[in-house]
Amino acid sequence: MTTPAMFRSGLQPERTFLAWRRTVLALLVGSVVSFRVLAPAIGWWSIPVGTAGLTVTGFVWALAAQRGRRSLRALTNGENLPGSALLLLLSISVSAAAVVGVWYVLD
Repeated sequence: MTTPAMFRSGLQPERTFLAWRRTVLALLVGSVVSFRVLAPAIGWWSIPVGTAGLTVTGFVWALAAQRGRRSLRALTNGENLPGSALLLLLSISVSAAAVVGVWYVLD
């Protein structure tokens, strides 16, 4: 929990929001590239893998925007900061992408 006196508005919330935007952009590029790169290795399975990546990217984008608004509101009003569910979702999706990448390399 934070108090409004502890928070001074500045660039920290904006930097965090921009970091999440870069993360979403990286997920988007990886998902789009997977359609083309994975097709020769895993065939038609590249379509559901890329689609799943795009779906996760959309969820992360929406949740990151919501988290940014909640964090700024929490810092301003002295509320509790948001939890780490978004980080868990991101970790699981990146781990799944790593498994697909290893599958691609070994194939």
